[in-house]
Amino acid sequence: MENAIVGQFISTLMSARTQAHIYHLQTPSFAAHKALNEFYEDIVDAVDSLVESYQGKYGIIEGYGNVSLQEYQSCDAIIAYFTTLVMFIEKSRSMIAQDSYIQNQVDELVALIYSLLYKLRFLSDKANWFTRKKDDFFWKEGEGNPC
Repeated sequence: MENAIVGQFISTLMSARTQAHIYHLQTPSFAAHKALNEFYEDIVDAVDSLVESYQGKYGIIEGYGNVSLQEYQSCDAIIAYFTTLVMFIEKSRSMIAQDSYIQNQVDELVALIYSLLYKLRFLSDKANWFTRKKDDFFWKEGEGNPC
């Protein structure tokens, strides 16, 4: 396992915190604002724990890099960003240490992102749960998102 790969993996996770904060400050949705706030606060400790565990066994991570950030465009764009992030994590996790405790910490990051995606898709300002039909409770790709 190459330390530079781990550095880029961690850089991407760290940039997700900043990206979430930018979306948090720019979204017109109060629900998205609160969900993103919770995410960017929680991801800091989760990434910090992962890095400390990794470095405790394998040494100091090097090869951190810059990751570009985006302006708010829409809720769909936020959802696409975090969906892409979770796919990146799932694809990249095999390139970092396979110790169960490190992989468990990666699992916690994945869970944090899916929790955010749930809140963005279903717990929005525009979601009116009292007037929805049973079939409306399942978000479908391409329908647009209410946040």
